[in-house]
Amino acid sequence: MNSLRKTIILVDDNLTNLTLGKNILKTFYNVIPIPSPDALFETLEEVIPDIILLDIDMPEMSGYEVIKILKGDIRYKDIPVIFVTAVDSVDGEIEGLDLGAVDYITKPFSAPILLKRIEKELSFEKAQRDLIQTQNELKEHLENVQAMVFEKTETVLRLQNAVFDTIVDMVEFRDKYTGGHIVRTQNYLKVLLEEMIKEGVYADEVNEWDMTAILSSAKLHDVGKIAVSDFILGKNAKLTDEEFDTMKVHVTAGVDAIEKILIKTGEDELFYHAIRMAGTHHEKWDGSGYPLGLKAYNIPLEGRMMAIADVYDALISKRQYKEEIPHEDACKIIEEGSGTQFDPILVDVFCQVKDQFREIADENKN
Repeated sequence: MNSLRKTIILVDDNLTNLTLGKNILKTFYNVIPIPSPDALFETLEEVIPDIILLDIDMPEMSGYEVIKILKGDIRYKDIPVIFVTAVDSVDGEIEGLDLGAVDYITKPFSAPILLKRIEKELSFEKAQRDLIQTQNELKEHLENVQAMVFEKTETVLRLQNAVFDTIVDMVEFRDKYTGGHIVRTQNYLKVLLEEMIKEGVYADEVNEWDMTAILSSAKLHDVGKIAVSDFILGKNAKLTDEEFDTMKVHVTAGVDAIEKILIKTGEDELFYHAIRMAGTHHEKWDGSGYPLGLKAYNIPLEGRMMAIADVYDALISKRQYKEEIPHEDACKIIEEGSGTQFDPILVDVFCQVKDQFREIADENKN
């Protein structure tokens, strides 16, 4: 199972709740929806999750009974359990916490709250593991191992880039009016990242990234357009509201496609970034974006960065339904979107490198 994408088991006898919960979480985590306690225990024989989201009110066995069994089994006692319920009860919450639950979330789910609660618990769990983890690591044959890893990585990257370039060609063949968009946004992202590193912007996060992986993953941010009809992709007029809703499907379709590749290949970091970028580059800083309505720092950094690159390129490019606008006007629109559509810190970085954005656009005209 992917080490970067944590695994969450969601237990609820209500199919609507299972579907809603999975749709909220799947951009960030491996989600296993479970309809009953019996199915949960069967699944635990094969998969040990990082967190269990457990409904309290179920017909076969209540969540309280389930957690008693979990905490009494040495195999499962350390799995964090978060209760979810439609009933806001102080006594019920106290009982759940006494039985070993780490948190308590009410339904219907709020995407930002659910994600933040899970993020908080995973951070706490990681801190606990770090406390007991020894700092002494085996260093035998380090140079030989590094050389072998480097050689293997180079081979894998060549194969990955070949596959990604083929996918890019497929996407742009179908969406012929946005030719070169994927290559340009990848180059914009590189310039933005280099300036962020230079200025120390979001350094704690960016310094953990593999730059090759993050830039390669950018190629897949629009892969979901393969699932959009030719009529909508090629329409020579502004989309209707209904057509735009259909167009939005490319975000979740992209996440689903990349997730399938990830499951089959077992690759971690590259597809981890690709999923976050594909799934959140249309979210907005003020929470008015799609598909989850995430706000501010709840939007992954990869998505916040791609949002700027993606919008800039859309503005300065001629489309079948609009003319291109000048670079200066595009920059003004992005600057005016600081704090509403875009991360204001990243807009400041963009302002430092906007001339380089223009150079990339001029060099890679359709």
